Amino acid sequence: MTQLRKDELTDKVNNGERLTRQDGEDLYDSDDLAWLGGLAHQVRQQKNGDVTFFNVNRHLNLTNVCTASCAYCSFERKPGQKDAYTMRVEEAVEKAVAMQGDGLTELHIVNGLHPTLPWKYYPRVLRELKAALPDVALKAFTATEVHYFESISGLSADEILDELIDAGLESLTGGGAEIFDWEVRKQVVDHNTHWEDWSRIHRLAHQKGLKTPATMLYGHIEEPRHRVDHVLRLRELQDETGGFQVFIPLRFHNDNNRLSHLSMAQPADVLKTFAVSRLMLDNFPHVKVFWVMHGLSTSQLALNYGADDMDGSVVEYKITHDADNFGTPDKLTRDDLLDLIRDAGFTPKERNTRYEVIREYDGPVSLAERRAAPQAIWA
Repeated sequence: MTQLRKDELTDKVNNGERLTRQDGEDLYDSDDLAWLGGLAHQVRQQKNGDVTFFNVNRHLNLTNVCTASCAYCSFERKPGQKDAYTMRVEEAVEKAVAMQGDGLTELHIVNGLHPTLPWKYYPRVLRELKAALPDVALKAFTATEVHYFESISGLSADEILDELIDAGLESLTGGGAEIFDWEVRKQVVDHNTHWEDWSRIHRLAHQKGLKTPATMLYGHIEEPRHRVDHVLRLRELQDETGGFQVFIPLRFHNDNNRLSHLSMAQPADVLKTFAVSRLMLDNFPHVKVFWVMHGLSTSQLALNYGADDMDGSVVEYKITHDADNFGTPDKLTRDDLLDLIRDAGFTPKERNTRYEVIREYDGPVSLAERRAAPQAIWA
C-alpha cells in the first residue's frame, strides 16, 4: 500500500467517514500493523475509552449430538458414537446450579442439532434453568439452532422466539455465522442456515427487543475479501435494526476436523482481523476477543487493536477445547481477568449480558505509582 493511500484512509478514519468495501480490502493488504492498530485503537478509545469489559459467565452445552458434519467442527458427535451425550433437563439444571458461584451473571448455551430431541425440550430447559437461577441471564441458541427448531416444530421463527423469550431467553448467541459468502460457506458448513436465514432470525430477535452478538469464524479457507464482505453484511443489518451489541471474531482451530491440514491464523493475522473489523463496523458498540480461541497474550494485544471486551470467566468450554487446548486454561477467575486487563493497560468493568456495568474496578497501576510505592510491594 502506498503512503498516499494510507494517508487517505487515515483521513477518512479521523473524519469519521464510513469505510467502503475497497477500503476494507486495502486495509487487509497493509502489513503495517502499527498503523492499523493505531487507527483501530483510536476508534476503540472514541467509543469506549480505556475500559475493557468482561462478565462472569459459564458455558452449558446440552448435547453434542448433531445431524450436521461441518468441516471446521471438532465438537459434534453422531448418535451412539463414543463421547456423544445429551443432558436430561434435570441434569442440565443440576450442572448449571453447580456453576453459579463467583457472581455468575450469564449462562451461554449452544448445542448440536439433535436428530430426535423434541422442540419442547428447549423451552422447558430454559424455564427450569430460569426457575433455578432467576438472576442469571440466559444467552442461548444460535440462529442455526432456531432455524433447525423451525423444521422440527412446524412453527415459524417468530413463534419460536416468542416461546423462548417467554421461557426466559435474554439473548441469542452469535454463532452459526462462520463466513457468509456462499462460495466459502458451502465448503465449510453442513447445514442449510445461510445468510438469508441467519439475518432473518437476528432481525426478528431485534424486533422483539433482544440484543444479540454476531461472530465470524476466520482463518480457514476464506480470503480477506470474504471477511470484508462478512462484516459489511452485518453493518448493513445493524443500520436497519440497531440490535447487535458486539462483534466477535473467532479463530478457526485445526485439530480433529476435516480442515486439520490448514494452518491456523498467526498473531499478526489475528490482530489485523480485529483492527479491520473495528474500523469497518462503525455502528457496532463493542468488539470482543474470546481468549479461549486466541490465547491470553494475543487477547491482551487485541485490546490495543480494537477489542474492548474480553470474554468472561468461562469454565469447561468444550467446542474449542475439544479441538486443541494450545496452552489456554479451562477457566479464568474474576481476579485473573482483572489482572490480564490491567496488565494490558486498561481499566476493567464488569458487565451483564445487556452491557450494563454492574461493578467498576481500579485501573492499571502506572509506572510512576510503582516507583513511588515501597519496594517490597513490587518485589
